[in-house]
Amino acid sequence: METRNLLLGHSPDPDDAFMFYALAQDRIPSGRWRFEHILQDIQTLNERALRGELHITAISIHAYPYVADKYALLACGSSMGDGYGPLVVAREPMAIEALRGKRIAVPGEMTTAFLALNLLLGKDAFEYDVVMFDRILDAVADGGFDAGLIIHEGQLTYGNQQLHAVVDLGVWWKEQTGLPLPLGGNVIRRDLGPEAMADIATILRASIQYGLDHRTEAVRHALRYARDMNQTLADRFVGMYVNDWTLDYGEVGRQAVCELLGRARNAGLVPGFAPITFV
Repeated sequence: METRNLLLGHSPDPDDAFMFYALAQDRIPSGRWRFEHILQDIQTLNERALRGELHITAISIHAYPYVADKYALLACGSSMGDGYGPLVVAREPMAIEALRGKRIAVPGEMTTAFLALNLLLGKDAFEYDVVMFDRILDAVADGGFDAGLIIHEGQLTYGNQQLHAVVDLGVWWKEQTGLPLPLGGNVIRRDLGPEAMADIATILRASIQYGLDHRTEAVRHALRYARDMNQTLADRFVGMYVNDWTLDYGEVGRQAVCELLGRARNAGLVPGFAPITFV
């Protein structure tokens, strides 16, 4: 059978590196598929998904309604915050209500963190500028913003810059719904066809399973993408976002995706979308 090259987009952070370790290092068979890894920040990947540029890509769950015509949501590859998630941090302690009207550095308008913050505070309740995710802590610490919306490993390292957590959006969502907060997922282009989509999904799931089964070596690989983290902290971060949810959303994970996007649609924060199917 003819070999086919696929563009696989994911973020340059420890959990995605862990997830795709087996594929990147040829630890598992990939059949007729060859994967070219495209490492870019999640906002850029969201934007590329809008244009349908990559065959498979990580995206923010927030972005899914905007790309559902081109992509299907894979059942594997999710990042779920089960009682934890993106943080809003500031130089001084403050109440959540005090964030209204403040100028906040955010990692992207299509990130799920930004969506959750809008659900919490209300649409247009704060000012914001988009800042690269790995520069937000410095931007807040230096006084450029009143607060910052933190994703990735900054959730564990913000204290290094004497910043204070104002709200954990994963905690807030869990209190509101009893569900985990679905932050990111993997999508696959529909024009590959059902058979190919299912075949590729099996390979991606095998890569995640390999990392979980060979945790030490996979974390060692992921460590090269961990900013300001040692192996212990990197292992903790990976454990937060690569786990049983990542192998398959399961019934609760599927419910969480539908609940988040349903609330966002009702609040006028995302467009309408067809019923979600998981490949």
